[in-house]
Amino acid sequence: MARGELVLTLPAISSKPLLSSAALAPYAVSEKHSRGRKYPESEHPFRLAFQRDRDRIIHSRAFRRLQYKTQVFVNHEGDHYRTRLTHTLETSQIARTLARALKLNEDLVEAVSLAHDIGHGPFGHAGEWALRDLMKSHGGFEHNAQALRILEKLEARYPDFPGLNLSFETLEGLKKHPAQLPGPYHRPLRMLEAEVVDLADEIAYTSHDLDDGLRSGILGVEDLDALPLWRQSRGEAEERAGGSLAGEFLQPAVIRRLIDRLVRDVFSCTLAKIRMKKLRTFSGLQKIRIPLVRFSDGVRRDHTELKRFLRKNLYEHPHVRRRTEEGQRFIRTLFNAYLKRPERCGPEVLKRAGEDGTPRAVCDYVAGMTDRYAIQEYKHLFANKE
Repeated sequence: MARGELVLTLPAISSKPLLSSAALAPYAVSEKHSRGRKYPESEHPFRLAFQRDRDRIIHSRAFRRLQYKTQVFVNHEGDHYRTRLTHTLETSQIARTLARALKLNEDLVEAVSLAHDIGHGPFGHAGEWALRDLMKSHGGFEHNAQALRILEKLEARYPDFPGLNLSFETLEGLKKHPAQLPGPYHRPLRMLEAEVVDLADEIAYTSHDLDDGLRSGILGVEDLDALPLWRQSRGEAEERAGGSLAGEFLQPAVIRRLIDRLVRDVFSCTLAKIRMKKLRTFSGLQKIRIPLVRFSDGVRRDHTELKRFLRKNLYEHPHVRRRTEEGQRFIRTLFNAYLKRPERCGPEVLKRAGEDGTPRAVCDYVAGMTDRYAIQEYKHLFANKE
Protein backbone atom coordinates (compact mmCIF):
# COMPACT_ATOMS: atom_id res chain seq x y z
CA MET A 1 0.00 0.00 0.00
CA ALA A 2 1.38 3.38 -1.02
CA ARG A 3 1.95 5.94 1.68
CA GLY A 4 -1.08 8.14 2.25
CA GLU A 5 -3.45 5.80 0.32
CA LEU A 6 -6.99 5.77 1.63
CA VAL A 7 -8.22 2.34 2.71
CA LEU A 8 -11.96 1.73 2.88
CA THR A 9 -12.94 -1.04 5.27
CA LEU A 10 -16.40 -2.48 4.66
CA PRO A 11 -18.36 -3.86 7.61
CA ALA A 12 -18.77 -7.60 7.71
CA ILE A 13 -22.18 -8.86 6.66
CA SER A 14 -23.93 -10.40 9.63
CA SER A 15 -25.16 -13.97 9.37
CA LYS A 16 -28.30 -12.90 11.25
CA PRO A 17 -31.19 -11.23 9.39
CA LEU A 18 -31.72 -7.54 10.00
CA LEU A 19 -34.68 -6.50 12.13
CA SER A 20 -37.15 -3.69 11.54
CA SER A 21 -36.25 -0.20 12.68
CA ALA A 22 -36.88 0.56 16.33
CA ALA A 23 -38.79 3.60 15.09
CA LEU A 24 -41.82 1.41 14.29
CA ALA A 25 -44.89 1.93 16.42
CA PRO A 26 -45.55 -0.95 18.84
CA TYR A 27 -48.77 -1.84 16.98
CA ALA A 28 -47.02 -2.02 13.58
CA VAL A 29 -46.17 -5.31 11.90
CA SER A 30 -42.56 -6.30 12.50
CA GLU A 31 -40.59 -8.85 10.47
CA LYS A 32 -39.23 -10.37 13.66
CA HIS A 33 -42.78 -11.45 14.59
CA SER A 34 -43.73 -12.56 11.07
CA ARG A 35 -45.42 -15.92 10.61
CA GLY A 36 -42.96 -16.54 7.79
CA ARG A 37 -43.58 -18.17 4.43
CA LYS A 38 -45.54 -21.26 3.43
CA TYR A 39 -42.32 -22.82 2.11
CA PRO A 40 -39.52 -21.98 4.58
CA GLU A 41 -36.52 -20.08 3.22
CA SER A 42 -33.39 -18.77 4.86
CA GLU A 43 -33.47 -15.02 5.41
CA HIS A 44 -31.35 -12.65 3.35
CA PRO A 45 -28.38 -11.07 5.19
CA PHE A 46 -29.38 -7.45 4.48
CA ARG A 47 -32.84 -7.46 2.90
CA LEU A 48 -35.84 -7.75 5.18
CA ALA A 49 -38.65 -10.21 4.42
CA PHE A 50 -41.13 -7.62 3.15
CA GLN A 51 -38.46 -6.00 0.99
CA ARG A 52 -37.95 -9.36 -0.68
CA ASP A 53 -41.71 -9.66 -1.15
CA ARG A 54 -41.77 -6.25 -2.84
CA ASP A 55 -38.93 -7.21 -5.17
CA ARG A 56 -40.54 -10.53 -6.11
CA ILE A 57 -43.75 -8.69 -6.99
CA ILE A 58 -41.92 -6.10 -9.11
CA HIS A 59 -40.09 -8.82 -11.06
CA SER A 60 -43.25 -10.85 -11.74
CA ARG A 61 -44.80 -11.07 -15.20
CA ALA A 62 -48.20 -10.12 -13.82
CA PHE A 63 -46.82 -6.84 -12.45
CA ARG A 64 -45.24 -5.90 -15.78
CA ARG A 65 -48.51 -6.55 -17.60
CA LEU A 66 -50.22 -3.84 -15.53
CA GLN A 67 -48.49 -1.33 -17.84
CA TYR A 68 -50.96 -2.23 -20.59
CA LYS A 69 -54.14 -2.66 -18.56
CA THR A 70 -56.88 -0.05 -18.33
CA GLN A 71 -57.43 2.26 -15.40
CA VAL A 72 -60.20 4.38 -16.98
CA PHE A 73 -59.04 5.00 -20.54
CA VAL A 74 -57.95 2.10 -22.75
CA ASN A 75 -54.20 2.07 -23.31
CA HIS A 76 -54.22 3.15 -26.95
CA GLU A 77 -56.33 6.28 -26.27
CA GLY A 78 -53.36 8.36 -25.13
CA ASP A 79 -49.85 8.10 -23.73
CA HIS A 80 -50.48 10.36 -20.73
CA TYR A 81 -53.50 8.66 -19.17
CA ARG A 82 -53.04 6.45 -16.12
CA THR A 83 -52.70 2.75 -16.65
CA ARG A 84 -53.23 0.12 -14.00
CA LEU A 85 -49.46 0.23 -13.41
CA THR A 86 -49.19 3.99 -12.87
CA HIS A 87 -52.22 3.84 -10.57
CA THR A 88 -50.44 1.11 -8.60
CA LEU A 89 -47.30 3.23 -8.25
CA GLU A 90 -49.34 6.25 -7.16
CA THR A 91 -51.17 4.14 -4.57
CA SER A 92 -47.80 2.93 -3.27
CA GLN A 93 -46.48 6.50 -2.95
CA ILE A 94 -49.51 7.67 -0.95
CA ALA A 95 -49.54 4.54 1.21
CA ARG A 96 -45.82 4.81 2.01
CA THR A 97 -46.26 8.46 3.00
CA LEU A 98 -49.00 7.52 5.46
CA ALA A 99 -47.09 4.49 6.75
CA ARG A 100 -44.01 6.55 7.50
CA ALA A 101 -46.02 9.28 9.21
CA LEU A 102 -47.88 6.73 11.36
CA LYS A 103 -44.69 4.70 12.05
CA LEU A 104 -46.09 1.59 10.39
CA ASN A 105 -44.09 -0.95 8.40
CA GLU A 106 -43.34 0.89 5.16
CA ASP A 107 -41.87 -2.19 3.43
CA LEU A 108 -45.02 -4.20 4.05
CA VAL A 109 -47.22 -1.33 2.89
CA GLU A 110 -45.19 -1.01 -0.30
CA ALA A 111 -45.37 -4.74 -1.05
CA VAL A 112 -49.16 -4.83 -0.55
CA SER A 113 -49.63 -1.63 -2.59
CA LEU A 114 -47.65 -2.96 -5.55
CA ALA A 115 -49.66 -6.20 -5.62
CA HIS A 116 -53.12 -4.85 -4.78
CA ASP A 117 -54.36 -4.68 -8.40
CA ILE A 118 -52.30 -7.50 -9.87
CA GLY A 119 -55.41 -9.67 -10.24
CA HIS A 120 -57.29 -7.25 -12.50
CA GLY A 121 -58.11 -8.41 -16.01
CA PRO A 122 -58.01 -6.30 -19.17
CA PHE A 123 -60.34 -3.31 -19.69
CA GLY A 124 -60.55 -2.24 -16.06
CA HIS A 125 -63.58 -2.92 -13.89
CA ALA A 126 -65.66 -3.69 -16.99
CA GLY A 127 -63.37 -6.65 -17.64
CA GLU A 128 -63.89 -7.87 -14.09
CA TRP A 129 -67.66 -7.66 -14.46
CA ALA A 130 -67.51 -9.71 -17.66
CA LEU A 131 -65.31 -12.40 -16.08
CA ARG A 132 -67.50 -12.49 -12.97
CA ASP A 133 -70.55 -13.15 -15.14
CA LEU A 134 -68.77 -15.79 -17.23
CA MET A 135 -67.49 -17.60 -14.13
CA LYS A 136 -70.63 -17.42 -11.97
CA SER A 137 -71.25 -21.17 -12.45
CA HIS A 138 -67.57 -22.07 -12.08
CA GLY A 139 -66.50 -20.61 -8.73
CA GLY A 140 -66.76 -16.92 -9.60
CA PHE A 141 -64.14 -14.28 -10.28
CA GLU A 142 -62.93 -11.48 -7.99
CA HIS A 143 -59.73 -9.55 -8.59
CA ASN A 144 -58.47 -9.79 -4.99
CA ALA A 145 -58.88 -13.56 -5.01
CA GLN A 146 -57.23 -13.65 -8.43
CA ALA A 147 -54.27 -11.68 -7.08
CA LEU A 148 -53.75 -14.35 -4.42
CA ARG A 149 -54.06 -17.08 -7.05
CA ILE A 150 -51.41 -15.38 -9.18
CA LEU A 151 -49.00 -14.88 -6.30
CA GLU A 152 -49.50 -18.31 -4.72
CA LYS A 153 -49.78 -20.47 -7.85
CA LEU A 154 -49.69 -18.97 -11.34
CA GLU A 155 -46.36 -17.12 -11.27
CA ALA A 156 -43.69 -19.72 -12.03
CA ARG A 157 -40.25 -18.35 -11.23
CA TYR A 158 -38.80 -20.76 -8.66
CA PRO A 159 -38.13 -24.51 -8.90
CA ASP A 160 -38.74 -25.17 -5.19
CA PHE A 161 -42.31 -23.90 -4.85
CA PRO A 162 -45.30 -22.61 -6.83
CA GLY A 163 -45.96 -18.87 -6.95
CA LEU A 164 -43.72 -16.32 -5.28
CA ASN A 165 -43.85 -17.72 -1.72
CA LEU A 166 -44.55 -14.31 -0.20
CA SER A 167 -44.68 -13.69 3.53
CA PHE A 168 -47.92 -14.51 5.32
CA GLU A 169 -48.48 -10.85 6.22
CA THR A 170 -48.15 -9.62 2.63
CA LEU A 171 -50.75 -12.14 1.45
CA GLU A 172 -53.01 -11.18 4.35
CA GLY A 173 -52.78 -7.54 3.35
CA LEU A 174 -54.23 -8.35 -0.07
CA LYS A 175 -57.45 -9.80 1.30
CA LYS A 176 -59.31 -6.53 0.91
CA HIS A 177 -62.84 -7.91 0.71
CA PRO A 178 -62.72 -11.05 2.90
CA ALA A 179 -66.46 -11.71 2.70
CA GLN A 180 -66.18 -12.07 -1.09
CA LEU A 181 -63.21 -14.42 -1.12
CA PRO A 182 -63.72 -18.18 -1.46
CA GLY A 183 -62.49 -20.94 0.84
CA PRO A 184 -59.73 -20.02 3.29
CA TYR A 185 -59.39 -16.42 2.06
CA HIS A 186 -60.36 -14.45 5.12
CA ARG A 187 -58.43 -11.96 7.23
CA PRO A 188 -57.83 -13.35 10.72
CA LEU A 189 -54.95 -10.92 11.24
CA ARG A 190 -55.72 -7.23 11.73
CA MET A 191 -53.02 -4.94 10.29
CA LEU A 192 -53.10 -1.15 10.08
CA GLU A 193 -50.75 -1.49 7.11
CA ALA A 194 -53.55 -3.18 5.11
CA GLU A 195 -56.02 -0.45 6.09
CA VAL A 196 -53.55 2.21 4.93
CA VAL A 197 -53.29 0.58 1.49
CA ASP A 198 -57.08 0.34 1.17
CA LEU A 199 -57.54 4.05 1.79
CA ALA A 200 -54.49 5.07 -0.26
CA ASP A 201 -56.03 3.16 -3.17
CA GLU A 202 -59.22 5.24 -2.84
CA ILE A 203 -57.30 8.51 -2.67
CA ALA A 204 -55.17 7.57 -5.69
CA TYR A 205 -57.95 6.51 -7.99
CA THR A 206 -60.41 9.31 -7.22
CA SER A 207 -57.85 12.11 -7.52
CA HIS A 208 -56.07 10.72 -10.55
CA ASP A 209 -59.22 9.58 -12.37
CA LEU A 210 -60.43 13.15 -11.87
CA ASP A 211 -57.14 14.38 -13.35
CA ASP A 212 -57.48 12.10 -16.39
CA GLY A 213 -61.12 13.03 -16.83
CA LEU A 214 -60.14 16.70 -17.04
CA ARG A 215 -57.26 15.91 -19.41
CA SER A 216 -59.62 14.01 -21.72
CA GLY A 217 -62.08 16.91 -21.93
CA ILE A 218 -64.94 14.73 -20.66
CA LEU A 219 -64.90 16.76 -17.43
CA GLY A 220 -64.59 20.54 -17.32
CA VAL A 221 -63.14 22.68 -14.53
CA GLU A 222 -66.38 24.67 -14.47
CA ASP A 223 -68.25 21.46 -13.50
CA LEU A 224 -66.20 20.97 -10.35
CA ASP A 225 -66.77 24.12 -8.29
CA ALA A 226 -69.88 22.55 -6.74
CA LEU A 227 -67.67 19.88 -5.17
CA PRO A 228 -66.37 20.93 -1.72
CA LEU A 229 -63.08 19.03 -2.10
CA TRP A 230 -62.28 20.68 -5.42
CA ARG A 231 -63.40 24.12 -4.28
CA GLN A 232 -61.38 24.01 -1.05
CA SER A 233 -58.32 22.53 -2.77
CA ARG A 234 -58.45 25.18 -5.47
CA GLY A 235 -58.62 27.89 -2.81
CA GLU A 236 -55.55 26.46 -1.08
CA ALA A 237 -53.66 26.15 -4.37
CA GLU A 238 -54.38 29.76 -5.33
CA GLU A 239 -53.45 31.00 -1.86
CA ARG A 240 -50.10 29.22 -2.11
CA ALA A 241 -49.57 30.63 -5.59
CA GLY A 242 -50.36 34.15 -4.38
CA GLY A 243 -53.20 34.67 -6.80
CA SER A 244 -55.53 33.12 -9.33
CA LEU A 245 -54.33 30.04 -11.21
CA ALA A 246 -55.24 29.37 -14.81
CA GLY A 247 -54.14 27.43 -17.85
CA GLU A 248 -51.85 24.44 -17.62
CA PHE A 249 -50.86 25.12 -13.98
CA LEU A 250 -54.37 25.08 -12.49
CA GLN A 251 -55.16 21.39 -12.80
CA PRO A 252 -51.93 19.87 -11.39
CA ALA A 253 -51.81 22.44 -8.58
CA VAL A 254 -55.36 21.66 -7.44
CA ILE A 255 -54.89 17.88 -7.74
CA ARG A 256 -51.75 18.14 -5.57
CA ARG A 257 -53.63 20.10 -2.90
CA LEU A 258 -56.58 17.69 -3.06
CA ILE A 259 -54.35 14.66 -2.45
CA ASP A 260 -52.48 16.45 0.32
CA ARG A 261 -55.75 17.46 1.95
CA LEU A 262 -57.01 13.87 1.96
CA VAL A 263 -53.72 12.39 3.20
CA ARG A 264 -53.40 14.95 6.01
CA ASP A 265 -56.97 14.23 7.10
CA VAL A 266 -56.37 10.47 7.17
CA PHE A 267 -53.20 10.94 9.21
CA SER A 268 -54.75 13.24 11.83
CA CYS A 269 -57.97 11.24 12.12
CA THR A 270 -56.15 7.89 12.37
CA LEU A 271 -53.77 9.22 15.00
CA ALA A 272 -56.72 10.52 17.02
CA LYS A 273 -58.44 7.11 16.83
CA ILE A 274 -55.27 5.30 17.92
CA ARG A 275 -54.96 7.61 20.92
CA MET A 276 -58.65 7.36 21.77
CA LYS A 277 -58.43 3.56 21.79
CA LYS A 278 -55.19 3.76 23.83
CA LEU A 279 -53.59 1.35 21.39
CA ARG A 280 -50.24 0.17 22.74
CA THR A 281 -49.54 -3.23 21.20
CA PHE A 282 -50.11 -5.31 18.07
CA SER A 283 -52.07 -7.85 20.12
CA GLY A 284 -54.26 -5.01 21.38
CA LEU A 285 -55.04 -4.07 17.78
CA GLN A 286 -56.59 -7.52 17.21
CA LYS A 287 -59.30 -6.72 19.77
CA ILE A 288 -60.46 -3.51 18.08
CA ARG A 289 -63.42 -3.99 15.75
CA ILE A 290 -63.80 -0.54 14.17
CA PRO A 291 -61.58 0.77 11.32
CA LEU A 292 -58.82 3.01 12.63
CA VAL A 293 -57.37 4.26 9.34
CA ARG A 294 -60.11 6.54 8.10
CA PHE A 295 -61.22 9.98 7.00
CA SER A 296 -62.89 12.41 9.36
CA ASP A 297 -66.68 12.47 8.99
CA GLY A 298 -66.72 15.72 7.02
CA VAL A 299 -63.98 14.74 4.59
CA ARG A 300 -65.53 11.31 4.13
CA ARG A 301 -68.81 12.96 3.05
CA ASP A 302 -66.94 15.23 0.63
CA HIS A 303 -64.93 12.31 -0.75
CA THR A 304 -68.10 10.25 -1.23
CA GLU A 305 -69.61 13.17 -3.14
CA LEU A 306 -66.52 13.24 -5.39
CA LYS A 307 -66.87 9.50 -6.06
CA ARG A 308 -70.55 9.94 -6.99
CA PHE A 309 -69.61 12.77 -9.33
CA LEU A 310 -66.99 10.61 -11.07
CA ARG A 311 -69.39 7.69 -11.42
CA LYS A 312 -72.07 9.83 -13.03
CA ASN A 313 -69.94 12.13 -15.17
CA LEU A 314 -66.87 10.04 -16.04
CA TYR A 315 -67.33 6.29 -15.59
CA GLU A 316 -70.86 6.36 -17.07
CA HIS A 317 -70.02 8.87 -19.82
CA PRO A 318 -71.00 7.52 -23.29
CA HIS A 319 -67.37 7.53 -24.50
CA VAL A 320 -66.11 5.54 -21.52
CA ARG A 321 -69.11 3.19 -21.56
CA ARG A 322 -68.63 2.53 -25.27
CA ARG A 323 -65.01 1.53 -24.70
CA THR A 324 -65.79 -0.65 -21.68
CA GLU A 325 -68.70 -2.37 -23.42
CA GLU A 326 -66.42 -3.10 -26.36
CA GLY A 327 -63.85 -4.55 -23.95
CA GLN A 328 -66.50 -6.75 -22.34
CA ARG A 329 -67.49 -8.05 -25.77
CA PHE A 330 -63.87 -8.96 -26.52
CA ILE A 331 -63.55 -10.82 -23.21
CA ARG A 332 -66.81 -12.76 -23.57
CA THR A 333 -66.04 -13.77 -27.14
CA LEU A 334 -62.48 -14.85 -26.35
CA PHE A 335 -63.51 -16.75 -23.23
CA ASN A 336 -66.18 -18.76 -25.04
CA ALA A 337 -63.86 -19.46 -27.98
CA TYR A 338 -61.11 -20.74 -25.67
CA LEU A 339 -63.62 -22.77 -23.66
CA LYS A 340 -64.53 -24.67 -26.85
CA ARG A 341 -60.91 -25.02 -27.95
CA PRO A 342 -58.57 -24.61 -24.94
CA GLU A 343 -55.59 -25.82 -27.00
CA ARG A 344 -55.55 -22.32 -28.51
CA CYS A 345 -54.26 -21.06 -25.14
CA GLY A 346 -51.12 -23.19 -25.19
CA PRO A 347 -49.75 -26.19 -23.23
CA GLU A 348 -49.49 -24.38 -19.88
CA VAL A 349 -53.22 -23.64 -19.88
CA LEU A 350 -54.06 -27.16 -21.01
CA LYS A 351 -52.05 -28.57 -18.10
CA ARG A 352 -53.82 -26.29 -15.64
CA ALA A 353 -57.18 -27.27 -17.14
CA GLY A 354 -56.45 -30.84 -16.07
CA GLU A 355 -55.81 -29.63 -12.51
CA ASP A 356 -58.41 -26.89 -11.99
CA GLY A 357 -60.91 -27.44 -14.79
CA THR A 358 -61.08 -25.80 -18.20
CA PRO A 359 -63.22 -22.76 -17.18
CA ARG A 360 -60.79 -21.73 -14.43
CA ALA A 361 -57.73 -22.26 -16.63
CA VAL A 362 -59.29 -20.21 -19.43
CA CYS A 363 -60.30 -17.52 -16.94
CA ASP A 364 -56.70 -17.31 -15.68
CA TYR A 365 -55.49 -16.92 -19.27
CA VAL A 366 -58.00 -14.21 -20.23
CA ALA A 367 -57.63 -12.33 -16.92
CA GLY A 368 -53.87 -12.22 -17.44
CA MET A 369 -54.19 -10.53 -20.83
CA THR A 370 -53.29 -6.90 -21.39
CA ASP A 371 -55.75 -4.71 -23.27
CA ARG A 372 -53.67 -4.73 -26.42
CA TYR A 373 -53.09 -8.50 -26.36
CA ALA A 374 -56.83 -9.14 -25.92
CA ILE A 375 -57.58 -6.86 -28.90
CA GLN A 376 -54.83 -8.54 -30.92
CA GLU A 377 -56.17 -12.02 -30.13
CA TYR A 378 -59.72 -10.96 -30.93
CA LYS A 379 -58.65 -9.62 -34.32
CA HIS A 380 -56.58 -12.74 -34.99
CA LEU A 381 -59.48 -15.09 -34.27
CA PHE A 382 -62.45 -13.14 -35.55
CA ALA A 383 -61.34 -10.42 -37.96
CA ASN A 384 -62.40 -12.45 -41.01
CA LYS A 385 -65.87 -13.06 -39.55
CA GLU A 386 -66.77 -9.38 -39.04
